[in-house]
Amino acid sequence: QVQLVESGGGLVQAGGSLRLSCAASGRTFSSYAMGWFRQAPGKERDLVAAMSSSGGNPYYADSVKGRFTISRDNAKNTVYLQMNSLKPEDTAVYRCAARPRFWSRYVDQYNYWGQGTQVTVSS
Repeated sequence: QVQLVESGGGLVQAGGSLRLSCAASGRTFSSYAMGWFRQAPGKERDLVAAMSSSGGNPYYADSVKGRFTISRDNAKNTVYLQMNSLKPEDTAVYRCAARPRFWSRYVDQYNYWGQGTQVTVSS
């Protein structure tokens, strides 16, 4: 069992930055791929960034490439999402998710989810 707890969301002006954190319980964090999803009101939950358990070749949605960076610290059982040059369209609830080894773009392939953290970008 893995429990995930996000933090770091908030209100920021367009062009600003936020860093989201997702802290995981358990001793097998390093064996899990981690994904960051977001969902805006009335929209589907989409994968924003993901990283496999090995940490190599992270995935980024086209809409965030060059602005967001996913990273993980296995010693701290934590995955991060650094978000720079934020835009109003980045406003959403951001949730981290975990699945064994390899990331997936599909919501239903993740076994564990955090409760989410709200990110609001004002124009």
